Amino acid sequence: MHRILVLACLFCWMSGLLQSLAAAEGRPNIVLFFIDDLGWRDVGFMGSDFYETPHLDRLAQDSMRFSSAYAAAPNCAPSRACLMSGQYTPRHGVYTVGDPARGNDRYRKLVPAKNNVVLADRFVTIAETLSKGGYQCASIGKWHLGKDPRSQGFQVNIAGNQSGSPRGGYFSPYKNPQLSNGAPGEYLTDRLTDEACTFIKDNAKSPFFLYLTHYAVHTPLQAKEKYKQHFQEKPPGKLHQHTTYAAMVKSMDDSIGRVLTTLKELKLDENTVIVFTSDNGGYGPATTMKPLRGSKGMLYEGGIRVPLLVKWPGVTQAGSSSEEPVINLDLYPTFLDITSVPVPQDYQLDGESLVSVLKDPQSRLKKRALFWHFPAYLQKYQGMQQRFRTTPVSVIRQGDWKLLEYFEDGHRELYNTRSDIGESMNLIDSQPDKAAALTEELHRWQKQVNAAIPSEPNPRYQPGD
Repeated sequence: MHRILVLACLFCWMSGLLQSLAAAEGRPNIVLFFIDDLGWRDVGFMGSDFYETPHLDRLAQDSMRFSSAYAAAPNCAPSRACLMSGQYTPRHGVYTVGDPARGNDRYRKLVPAKNNVVLADRFVTIAETLSKGGYQCASIGKWHLGKDPRSQGFQVNIAGNQSGSPRGGYFSPYKNPQLSNGAPGEYLTDRLTDEACTFIKDNAKSPFFLYLTHYAVHTPLQAKEKYKQHFQEKPPGKLHQHTTYAAMVKSMDDSIGRVLTTLKELKLDENTVIVFTSDNGGYGPATTMKPLRGSKGMLYEGGIRVPLLVKWPGVTQAGSSSEEPVINLDLYPTFLDITSVPVPQDYQLDGESLVSVLKDPQSRLKKRALFWHFPAYLQKYQGMQQRFRTTPVSVIRQGDWKLLEYFEDGHRELYNTRSDIGESMNLIDSQPDKAAALTEELHRWQKQVNAAIPSEPNPRYQPGD
């Protein structure tokens, strides 16, 4: 009798184990490569004529590529807050990095909106939701939304804190309390990749979400000497020429290759969704997004349009592409849709699931507009003629049309992103009906999300100076 009970218990245990394994097998892992300050043209598959990204280019051949993908903000912290929370900037109040009153005081006409530098705990992150759904979640690299991502759903944090750039630079010793030092001269991008591969190996038997959020290619511009030498000996391209930046991009590409190899060696590659994108446009002094206008910190296309690849084995078509305008807010509901994890109760997600597009690149999402709200100032880059990269502004894109409304003087700009991707022809006067309709829609959205609109005059402004 005792033997029968033991066998029955063993059978039940095995049955439960097999069911768990089957459930895990049916729920794909997710690896999100989130690169810092990588521009729309800064990879081979988007047309760079100097940077070298062979691993990403091969991934692009196996993935769906989005040509009209956007970050939800033109710089680091707000873009990441939108990604993690699934909500537009006015909802969480992370509008910019640090001080919203940047640049010369006497040139700012308005007092900018108050800026939050931490994503408040009341916001339910992607990691919190996936964790409740049984996923092991790791943030490896830059966090920039508070002291520690483990307070917001991640079980593992490597190198993530409030800092927006590597305080000690890209070579060990790192001066990062969340990352032990490696051997002298160890390169940060390589080290984070080591940590990512270890996490994958340690969690190979359970569903996981890996947020590999490299500090690269953010300043300071520092690269491995052998790669710098390689690009110094290479003829410059017409589009790109910066050798140190190119070397940093190459190390980033190496990282993607190593992670993909680890997945394949562990036979996880056919059950892992891969997403590759950037948090905002490229760093203007080092790279260019041409024919896009602008760079990081601007609300023109060069500041917010980013590369995006999605590989979902068995679902996305290799080498497929979509022109559908999408935004990093869409990743949260997409991940939940893919993993069958329910949306948090009574929680607003501003994005849309991209699953229908991933299944059919010719399909379209329901008619919608995309929005950006940046009620802050960003100082100019060295060498720029204008006084600011941007002044307080709100933006809407609907279909092919994009309207920018600046708060200092109500100045508006209207562009057709299909016929004028470089935003060189302001159609505000020749298309009054379209401008009026988009302005009305933008104002409706601002009220809906309770967007902070700067209106208080700056007492230190010196007109005519």
